Amino acid sequence: MLKRAVASPVETGACPFRLAVINDEITQDFELACKIASQDFGLHWIELRGMWNKNITTLSPKEIDDARKVLAEHKLQVTDIASPLFKTDWPGARRSDQSETRDQFHADFDAGAQDKLLEHCIALAKAFNTDRIRCFDYWRLADQKPYRAAINARLQQAAERCAKDNIILLLENEMSCNTATGEEAAAVLAAVPNKNLMLNWDLGNAAALGSTPYPNGYDALPKDRIGHCHAKDVTLKPDHKYEWAPVGGGVVDWVGQLQAFRRDGYHHAVSLETHWKGGGTPEASTRISMAGLKKALAQAGVIC
Repeated sequence: MLKRAVASPVETGACPFRLAVINDEITQDFELACKIASQDFGLHWIELRGMWNKNITTLSPKEIDDARKVLAEHKLQVTDIASPLFKTDWPGARRSDQSETRDQFHADFDAGAQDKLLEHCIALAKAFNTDRIRCFDYWRLADQKPYRAAINARLQQAAERCAKDNIILLLENEMSCNTATGEEAAAVLAAVPNKNLMLNWDLGNAAALGSTPYPNGYDALPKDRIGHCHAKDVTLKPDHKYEWAPVGGGVVDWVGQLQAFRRDGYHHAVSLETHWKGGGTPEASTRISMAGLKKALAQAGVIC
């Protein structure tokens, strides 16, 4: 049985969210990433995606054991396994021009490998003592309507499998995948009512397509189905393209979203996914963006 927190933030007076950072946005040196997250950022939580130039789903048993020791040394708990599950082609369908084969983070699993990948991610969740696995819903299609019901059925099946081990499947809204905005995520959650499927709400990804993630996208979402949040920011260019920005430096209303999270009783992770590279190095960029996130938290009246 996975360990669960026993005290609420209200009871402890602690940060109402599990403030975290994705480890490989800082550096591929896992020990250094954990040291920075724990000592410099003052975090108790970290999100795992890749380390030592490998995706987390391709680590050897020894590397998993080594990673667990590093986490224990720095007193860090794992928010989720940020896996590439279902970030692949839907068989036989034409991709949208908006769908880019990118952000693989040292992972490339074809459609036929997804069942095996899911089982491995469940094992990883147990190894790292987390009850959450991130997934997607396939590279964005030119017309997803003929395939949407089948994609939803695939998510339902995966959520049912996760439920057997008390694990939550987190669907990330991703502009290169079929669910990109809050409005699209709300439709999928309505179609897949399994409570073991929750949303990894990524406001930056939604804004990259020109939508307004807060308040519009957030207002469309069932609040009890948001199980994780990625924090990043984006600026929009006149040619309908986008560029990543540090949190607080783009179009996302992070202060409003954080206030709404507190108002609505959200208590899961708010995890920095820097993406912006303007600081010169991944570590420097993450430090700047974490400072922006902490400033937004302070402006929202949230103590973290």
